[in-house]
Amino acid sequence: MSQEKTSARSLDVNSPERPEVRGLFIDGQFRRSTANDVLDATNPATEKRLAQLTDASPEDLDMAVQVATEAQREWASLPWQRRSRQLARLADALEDQVEFFAQLDTADSGNPIGAMRDDVMGGLAEFRYYAGLASEVKGASQPPSSGAISFSERSPYGVVGRLIPYNHPFKAAIGKIGAPLATGNGIILKPSEHTSLSALELARVSKDFLPDGILSVLTGRGLAVGAGIVAHPDIPRISFTGSVPVGTEVLRAAATGIKHVTVELGGKNPFIVFPDADIKRAAAAAVKGMNLARSSGQSCQSTSRIYVHSDVKQMFVDALLEIVQALRVGDPRDEKTDLGPLSFEAHYRNVLSYIAAGRAEGATLLTGGGRPADLSVGYYVEPTVFDDVSDDMTIAREEIFGPVMSILEWRDVDDVIARANASRFGLTANIWSLDISQALTAARRVEAGYVFVNSEGKRPLGAPFGGWKSSGLGKGASLEELLSYTREKAITVAIG
Repeated sequence: MSQEKTSARSLDVNSPERPEVRGLFIDGQFRRSTANDVLDATNPATEKRLAQLTDASPEDLDMAVQVATEAQREWASLPWQRRSRQLARLADALEDQVEFFAQLDTADSGNPIGAMRDDVMGGLAEFRYYAGLASEVKGASQPPSSGAISFSERSPYGVVGRLIPYNHPFKAAIGKIGAPLATGNGIILKPSEHTSLSALELARVSKDFLPDGILSVLTGRGLAVGAGIVAHPDIPRISFTGSVPVGTEVLRAAATGIKHVTVELGGKNPFIVFPDADIKRAAAAAVKGMNLARSSGQSCQSTSRIYVHSDVKQMFVDALLEIVQALRVGDPRDEKTDLGPLSFEAHYRNVLSYIAAGRAEGATLLTGGGRPADLSVGYYVEPTVFDDVSDDMTIAREEIFGPVMSILEWRDVDDVIARANASRFGLTANIWSLDISQALTAARRVEAGYVFVNSEGKRPLGAPFGGWKSSGLGKGASLEELLSYTREKAITVAIG
């Protein structure tokens, strides 16, 4: 485990053809799979191939689990200070390559370059947060009783399976391995088959700071590779971030092995505007909360259901449209671009089908609704706003995961809370009112795991993030997540 920093690599991530096949990262090195299948990594802005990815086989997974099991024993035996120090050094080395990883994610995901720089730094901040919390992996003592001392200890699970989504590739990869590593686990990381490149490059850098085998990156199709990780008998801890349908399958498959599973799933997040709100600020926050200018609305936290009181609705809509129509859609490499393309073709077509459903079901299209006229190549969708949306419409019920916002009108507080809660989702909610008593009352009544009041949706590190209902199980970005990668054992010692 070398402490030498890895120098920044040069890579033409915008090349239209990259014949190189990226191998799996297992036992500290890149390997070709025992299978022959490969997948194309495609630049969604150009629709050209960036690279090819190896499709991992069951034999590859078995090898990764075996070496992780062996490496984990040594890693877990280190004092927490040494693990914390190595993780901090890895973060420093990665920070030396911020531009490289930002450019790579922009090419691979289509997200704008400025947003991807923020993603890299945000992911590293989360990783460092967990490195700094390593000392909190501790048990508790119980009140002494006659003739005995009782206490508890926390131990790592061993090998953790971590399945991450496509919308924030590097941020998800680095941010979501911090807690398992800090607690002494080995990790099998499965990035999305649509955005795997930065996870592989992260693994390349990690070789100089982590024991061989402690981190493996397996690329390939989710239905095969991801399902294999979830079902593997020697992976007792699973963490998944993605859609509700896939999360349901993860839970079902993990139940057979009685595994500890956390899932961070989708959202159809209500944004409730009271008549006394600062309307211009609220409109700006609704746009920012949609993550339009960060990931084209490809965010589980997007504020896609906007409930506006009828007294201020027109004022709010006017302010919202002024902001949305000023957003620039285009080449994600351009520093002036606000929205890049969606991440892959199938998703692009799915988002367009939701827009068509909104029109067909009677919603009023205010702006957007398709591909920008000046862009003939790439999976681009204009930021889209619908008015006159009712709660039973498809665009108001289902997570679109794209740049589509729905305006819904309300007059009665009890009614709007009931409507906001009449969803299978319960990830986040936003309340806008200058009456703090009114705002807090609404925040407590709305069914969501995280509520923002008069906020644009920025979450401070350490605040537990996770959904209610179908939006997930467990909390992330917090001490609770760190401890979730450990098992507690109680010990009673008889004395005297």
